[in-house]
Amino acid sequence: MQEAIAEYVRDGMSVAIEGFTAFICFAAGHEIIRQRRRDLTLIRMTPDLIYDQMIAAGVARKMIFSYLGNPGVGSLHCVRRAVEKGIPAPLEIEEYSHYGMVGRYTAGAMKLPFFPLRSYLGSDMPQVNERIRTVESPYGDGPIAVVPPLNPDVAIIHAQRADVQGNTQLWGLLGIQKEAAFAARKVIVVVEEIVDEAVIRADPNRTLIPGLIVDAVVHEPYGAHPSYVQGYYDRDNLFYLNWDKISRDQGQTEAWLEEWVYGLKNRAEYIQKLGEETLERLRPGAAPASPIDYGAYT
Repeated sequence: MQEAIAEYVRDGMSVAIEGFTAFICFAAGHEIIRQRRRDLTLIRMTPDLIYDQMIAAGVARKMIFSYLGNPGVGSLHCVRRAVEKGIPAPLEIEEYSHYGMVGRYTAGAMKLPFFPLRSYLGSDMPQVNERIRTVESPYGDGPIAVVPPLNPDVAIIHAQRADVQGNTQLWGLLGIQKEAAFAARKVIVVVEEIVDEAVIRADPNRTLIPGLIVDAVVHEPYGAHPSYVQGYYDRDNLFYLNWDKISRDQGQTEAWLEEWVYGLKNRAEYIQKLGEETLERLRPGAAPASPIDYGAYT
């Protein structure tokens, strides 16, 4: 992880750490904080606790996003401090609906000039975001809102497994992972397991991201904690509740960052500090899928 972030994430870049509720790569976000990157544009549907932490650490100058909050709990207090008070630094925001962000990633992945969507007609959002514009449909059915393509400098995608070539398999709540990867200029894949190519080839429909677009593969077990990875560990809801209390105060937030990010060399130390009791609490029950036979060519 240290090598991947050092090589592909530089000051001033745009960075997308995606994953819709699940697969949020906190390990990568913490390494970006640890390497003291600055002036980043952070891109994400539903900025989670990871962007709250990164903004509290002063890495960002701008955030492009849809829906802002600590899911199921309340506000992201560090983001609010940055926007409302400029603490620790002012933060520019560019807001869309979920579908608006999906449209931007999709246009970026497909190399389209824009993406049309009807849901902004009648909304106040175009009044606060000049990048949401309106064009006349070429088919004569009236005006339609459009959003521009989104092409992050770097996308960081967490998944269950990949081979060493970067062929990456995911299952569960997929979100916008694939589109973000295809839209980005560079792609870092972070996985719970690195497996043989034969494992990937045996179940090709799970391969969401092909190795031909991947620039780095990082093996980082529990790299998405406190979010979850389907079949590997559950969401740490207690962490989300505790963060609400910690993040209300900048001093407490900085103390947490010092203890859990700056004070640790890597994710392995983070997991060791987290402790076996927490890992056991997050261990999921079994829910195996039915086996299938793809059939061999003869």
